Amino acid sequence: MSSGANDASPCILIVGASRGLGCAMAAEFGARRGWRVIGTVRGGARTPLHDLADAHAGRIEIETLDMDEAEQIAALRDRLAGRVIDLLFVNAGTTTQDPVAAVGAVAKDDFVRVMLTNALAPMRVIEALQDLVAKDGLIGAMSSGQGSIANNETGLRDVYRASKAALNMLMRSFAARQAGTGRAMVLMAPGWIRTDLGGDGAPYTIAESVPAIVDVLIAQRGAPGLRYLDRFGRTVPW
Repeated sequence: MSSGANDASPCILIVGASRGLGCAMAAEFGARRGWRVIGTVRGGARTPLHDLADAHAGRIEIETLDMDEAEQIAALRDRLAGRVIDLLFVNAGTTTQDPVAAVGAVAKDDFVRVMLTNALAPMRVIEALQDLVAKDGLIGAMSSGQGSIANNETGLRDVYRASKAALNMLMRSFAARQAGTGRAMVLMAPGWIRTDLGGDGAPYTIAESVPAIVDVLIAQRGAPGLRYLDRFGRTVPW
């Protein structure tokens, strides 16, 4: 464990930080805002997060986690025992092999994989690590505007939409059980961003979007209860 464990600056754990939005969030929090960052990667291969950690030694730590594997979540919990996390944010997510396939055309294994990664696994992480989060801290997860049932007027991306709606509902249940804690919770709908998941046709870049996402998360600390927000801090209809 790096010397950052004894640093008095706030600490964020980003689950799914190897590249894309997660890595950009690690850079924004750690390199630009002075936070300590613990970021997770799935395996042993070198990632952009490793380059970031090398450039900011003592500020950014790397942990290995495949959150689809329950035993790896438990092992991470054991490794982080005694740490205080000010902001826990689950960023990792996936989609179907054919992102625009109608649900009837999606293979069962593909459907189960997306639901596991986008809904069940994030909640397993949150349930397992919640007691490490400071009482005035924040627990968040990367949802999507496509998880809004009210806003679904076009269809398309059926399984991805369903997985994010499931994540939203599971977080509502978690928040109901946490009502007495006073903790802040956020489901973030970042908008359509140019990532591996969003594709090259997305209108917004990571560089444009991440500072706004981070602004919203930091602003929500100390605001009890669950909110479903976009990157401008506006409420998204459930």
